[in-house]
Amino acid sequence: MSKPTVGIVGTGIYIPDTKITAAEISAKTLGVWSEAAVIEKLGIKEKSLPGEQDGTQEMGVKAALDCLKNTGVDPLDIDVVLCVGEEWKEYPLTTSALYIQDRIGAKNAWGIDVQNRCCTTVSAMKMAKDMLIADDEINMIMVVGGYRNGDFVDYTDKDMSMMYNLGAGGGAILLQKNLGRNKLLGSHIIGDGSLSRTAGVEIGGICRPITKENVEEAKKSLRLMDPIAMKNRLNEVSMPNWLLCIDEALRKSSLERKDISFLDILHIKRSGHNQMLQELQLKDDQTIYLENYGHIGQIDQILALHLGLKQGKIVDGSVVCMLAAGIGYVWAANIVKWGS
Repeated sequence: MSKPTVGIVGTGIYIPDTKITAAEISAKTLGVWSEAAVIEKLGIKEKSLPGEQDGTQEMGVKAALDCLKNTGVDPLDIDVVLCVGEEWKEYPLTTSALYIQDRIGAKNAWGIDVQNRCCTTVSAMKMAKDMLIADDEINMIMVVGGYRNGDFVDYTDKDMSMMYNLGAGGGAILLQKNLGRNKLLGSHIIGDGSLSRTAGVEIGGICRPITKENVEEAKKSLRLMDPIAMKNRLNEVSMPNWLLCIDEALRKSSLERKDISFLDILHIKRSGHNQMLQELQLKDDQTIYLENYGHIGQIDQILALHLGLKQGKIVDGSVVCMLAAGIGYVWAANIVKWGS
């Protein structure tokens, strides 16, 4: 008896209306980064900012509802909600997956929060596929979440320029057993725990609690805590690890690099994005560069897939490579064969 297959039913997106432009980002750096450099080097023309009602959990709800509208799926048919939303949310220690489950009416689903930083969606899709194959009683899983870690960015911290692109938004993607189309194929993930504490929010946890003296500093304390070690290590291993993830995910899919027709990649600096296209021998029209959105963490892959379909860059027969990386550090790739 052959193993079940897993396909993507559809996607949903929520992007806040508020934006910040490259010129405004330049001003926040006190002129250290010019508007032209923000656009050309960091690859940001503008990015999304959360509004007053755009909490992490709430943006996940909005994306989930958009996904249900786009797919016509009855929320009662969802068996599991895997929430990929960030830890920075409306109320600490609440379970985002269950908040979303209730708000969208997925009363038959159980839920769990998954955390892998900006790799979470790609990692959660692999988890969802494995669950759908392993459990006869699970037939549909929603991977969903919201992101607004940009709240913590201090634009006057020169070490943090790699995170000046952090935006806000929500995304949802539905996976179903034996759907017969849009098949999720191989995945590969690499972790490097030696980088686990080189970046993060420095103030607000057990090691450095918030006090009345540091409360204002805590609000902007997403930092590279060991910038030299982190940057040296990433320069050494990041591109090789990404390419290994791609090659291994392709091998598990019985495909090769030449078969990739669309690169679904997170927002990174423009030179890194172009280098990846060159490595894979892809053209600009075979990807979406999120220069008008910024980096919405783990939502990027859902957004790029959503936009790629909307713009006709992904069609029946397209082989999509979903590519992610997250601080901690982790690299991941999924392969999707779009169409029947």
